[in-house]
Parts: sequence; C-alpha cells; structure tokens
Amino acid sequence: MTTMRTPDLNWLISVDDHVIEPGHVWTDRVPAKYKDVAPRLVDDAEHGEVWVYEDRRVPSSGLAASAGRRKEEFTPNSIPYSEMRAGCYDSVARLEDMNRAGILASLCFPSVPRFCGQLFWEAEDKELAMLCVQAYNDFMIDEWCGSAPGRYIPLVIVPLWDPKAAAAEVERTAAKGARGVAFSENPAPLGLPTIHDPKRYWDPLFAAAQDAELIVCMHVGSSSTMPKISPNSPFMANMTWGANRTSGALLEWLFSGVFQRFPSLKIALSEGNIGWIPYFLERAEQVLDHQRAWIQRGEAFGGSLEGRHAVGSLDLDNFDLRQTYHDHVFGCFIDDIHGIRNLDVIGEDNVMIETDYPHSDSTWPDCIKLAQERLADVDPQVAYKVLRGNAERVFRFTPADPPAVTP
Repeated sequence: MTTMRTPDLNWLISVDDHVIEPGHVWTDRVPAKYKDVAPRLVDDAEHGEVWVYEDRRVPSSGLAASAGRRKEEFTPNSIPYSEMRAGCYDSVARLEDMNRAGILASLCFPSVPRFCGQLFWEAEDKELAMLCVQAYNDFMIDEWCGSAPGRYIPLVIVPLWDPKAAAAEVERTAAKGARGVAFSENPAPLGLPTIHDPKRYWDPLFAAAQDAELIVCMHVGSSSTMPKISPNSPFMANMTWGANRTSGALLEWLFSGVFQRFPSLKIALSEGNIGWIPYFLERAEQVLDHQRAWIQRGEAFGGSLEGRHAVGSLDLDNFDLRQTYHDHVFGCFIDDIHGIRNLDVIGEDNVMIETDYPHSDSTWPDCIKLAQERLADVDPQVAYKVLRGNAERVFRFTPADPPAVTP
C-alpha cells in the first residue's frame, strides 16, 4: 500500500503581486529619439516625484507601496521612491521580503502602465506606445524575472489597440518565457470592443494566448473603474463592493461563447476573491434553465435586441455552465475565509492564493502564517494545491527550490 507523502505547506506561490517600476524601465530600452518622451521618472517642482509620459503626470500612490508601513501610516498620497521599501521596485531586494513571508514565487502586475497596459492604449503616439509595451515586457522577463530564475512568473502586457499586434507580442514574449498575459476585466469602459464583439475583435489575441498556453489574467480594476453604489457612497463601501467587477467578468466570459471557440483558453480572475463564486454559479444555472428557450428562439427582452446572444455565439443546447467554469476559470484570493470553506463548490483545482505585495491589501509579512491558519482544517493535499500546486500547473511554472531559510 502506497502512503501519500505529506506536502510541504511552508511556502506559497502568489499569483498577484505588483512591481513599482524602477525609473530606467523605458529610458534604457526605447530608441534614443524617444528617451525624452517615453515614460520617465522626474522631480517636478509642483508635484514632487512623478512619472511623465506625453501630456500626463503619474504619481506613485502610497497605497500601492504600503509594504513595511503600519496600517496607521497608509496613505493614498504620492510618496517618493526613497520612502518606499526597496522590495517595491528592486527584484533582488524583494527576495528577502518573499523569504520572510514564505513566498516561494510571485507573479507581478504593472503599476505605471496600470494593470493591463491602459496607459499605452490611451497614448496619442501609438508607435511609441508599442515600443513601450515591448520595453516593459522585456524588462519584466529579462530583468525582473531574470534576476532570480524560478522565483518570478513572467506576466506581459499587449497593445490593446491592435489585436493582431497583440497576438504577435504574445508569440514573441512566450518564446522568451512569458506565462501569462494581462487583459481587462471589462474593455468597454476603456472604449474598446467587448469580448462579445460580433466582428471578433479579440479573437487574434485569444487564439495566440491559447496556442502559447498563456493564462489570460484579469486584475480587478483593469477596467479603470471603481464601482459606486450611489453617487456619494463612502470609499470604503465602494471598495468592499469592488468584487462585483470580477463577478461580472466571470459571467461575461461564461456566457460569451469564447471558451467554445477556444477550448483550451484559461483565465485567472486576479484579486477578485472567491467567496462569491458559489452564488453566481448557482444563479447562472438558474437563469440558463429558466430563460434558455425564448433566448434560443431569438426573442427580445423588453422589445430590445440589445444584449441578445448572437447567432452561433453559444450552443445553449449543449452548454454545461458548471463544467465550462471548472475547465477554464481560476479564482484568486488574498484572504477569503468563506471561499476556503466552500472549496468543494468553487473547486479545489480552480483556486490560487495571492499576497498583493506591496499594496495596502497585502497580507505581508504574515502571508504563509495567515494562509496556514486559514487552511488549517483543509486536507493537506488540497491545501498544497491552493498554496502552490495549482499555480505551478496552471502557469506551467517550476519554482526554484525553497531557500535555506525558515519563513
């Protein structure tokens, strides 16, 4: 009789952290003629230390660089790099913070370009913007991840304004080792076509991601929106309500037909938490069961054709919503007690953990300690999947051996 080995639960892989880009990312990589107009870090007499790009100034939010600060010291105001913990912008320095918190490996989203490269989509000069996308990706793969092989999972951005060029960038970066591509949770607020576009605007990108086996990672807020419950809702109420963006992304994708066209494509709902997933899967199945017939007949709700399923977009006769979810969707959480209690519904193979370093929501420096407490009543084999096994499988990533340090 074979005895199953007890897994090592002393380390986790975080599938959502953030890089505060060092000042040389673009000036070191764009052609000489663009060095004075590419994103660059300057000391502004009026605004202090800011990133400058075209006609905009982008300060560094204090909430995005909260690591090492007490909660009482958190601030949304801009802070200079000299006041940040070095791990925010230095990949080698970050290793010390990762080791301290039991983080074996980390996937990092961008900061200056925003979560899926919105800054470059909004730019006027698209030739320069394309060079900036490529420069960021080369920095992320070659410098940030390359500084410590096996400790960082490469995530890239793409030119959202040109899906064919985006597909080419996926192919280029996949050859260099990329494992995920950032995408918007909802492109519509950005002024881009939705994933339901009848002309299949995004299909070249989705096809390339499927072929290269890159996970499409959609960070909460990658629509450049903060939901408002009412016109004067307090910030904390709206921030708590923020997961409605992620639940919307899940439902959009499940009912879009994209997974039927791209049967190997997979998505990660980054920093969206997971406790809400059981309800929305149940409700989606109820809607599918009760409303399927008239929708298949092509009838319009309220006399409007808006929102009607396009012909051929989804085979409702053979659509297994729950299986589609389990085959394609991965929920990601920082700290979600209710979600962990419902892994049987959410799927033990569909969940990955995050630490959100160095943001104000982060569990750092208590990442592994808190995770172990939350997973104390979970079967060790399942806990291992949540902590690192699923991330290794989904991102096709082999981490380095744990460092010789006790977290």
